[in-house]
Amino acid sequence: MDNRFVTVGLFALLATLWGFSFPAIDVGLESLEPVLFAAFRYDVAAVLLLVYAVTRTSKWLPANRANLTAVLAGGAFLVAGNGLLFVGQQTVPSGVAAIMQSLVPIVTSLWALGLLPEERVTPMGAVGILLGFLGVGLIVRPDPANLLGADGVGRLLVLGQVVSIALGGVLVQRASPTLDRAALSGWSMLVGGVLLHTASLAIGEPLVAPATLHAQVAVLYLGVFATAIAFLIYFTLLDVRGALETSLVTYLVPVVATVASVVFLNETITLLTVVGFLVVLSGFVLLKRHELAELAAEIRLAV
Repeated sequence: MDNRFVTVGLFALLATLWGFSFPAIDVGLESLEPVLFAAFRYDVAAVLLLVYAVTRTSKWLPANRANLTAVLAGGAFLVAGNGLLFVGQQTVPSGVAAIMQSLVPIVTSLWALGLLPEERVTPMGAVGILLGFLGVGLIVRPDPANLLGADGVGRLLVLGQVVSIALGGVLVQRASPTLDRAALSGWSMLVGGVLLHTASLAIGEPLVAPATLHAQVAVLYLGVFATAIAFLIYFTLLDVRGALETSLVTYLVPVVATVASVVFLNETITLLTVVGFLVVLSGFVLLKRHELAELAAEIRLAV
């Protein structure tokens, strides 16, 4: 993994797997109930990741308080919170939903300020955070005369998913788990899957298996490739390149998702949405400017 080309290849593969997950959700939503669909995704991924963890490591049981806390936080916010994305994508184009994910690193920084005592923000960083929310405002563009319209509510649900997964990431970091990463993800997805199944039953969704070929392929793609395999790639990059460089995939995923949505689903993305994404990206650059400068120096030395 010292080979830079291998790292770049894994980075591009991860962005592709996650990018195609958004149009895959749209395809599955044609015949599956949204919360149940999300539950199926994490059922498949939980089984695969836990089997992988059991066969590859001895540290796969969440046997202490820190690990249990991380599993519960990850299951509730990182996994179950994604149910909001599936509900929101019933009315929000997959490309727009993907672009909204670019706000995750900025919202994560906000949660970290309140929950991680070592976190601080400079005045320039605060400007970056404000730019991030300005950008998402350009993407969401709420209509004051129709705040409860399907499209507006859908975008707010996707925004709620962004807030949830950002909180989950910070809570997991705060818990300082010692569990193997694949096992931590697998247990979290099992907990999240149970929560999603419970929510699905509570809101009256019929418990039916994916019946159409398109739905079955969508569930398998999301569970196997966009979740289980993608998370293993993510953790590999995290170990090799660190959190900051790996987080940059957040800004490549929307590009992949948007292209895929336009080509395969005939979606259209407005110029204002693209401008919003660029504003969010600018906010991230301001917020993480020192870390990005250090990363750029490392890359120059490596080359």
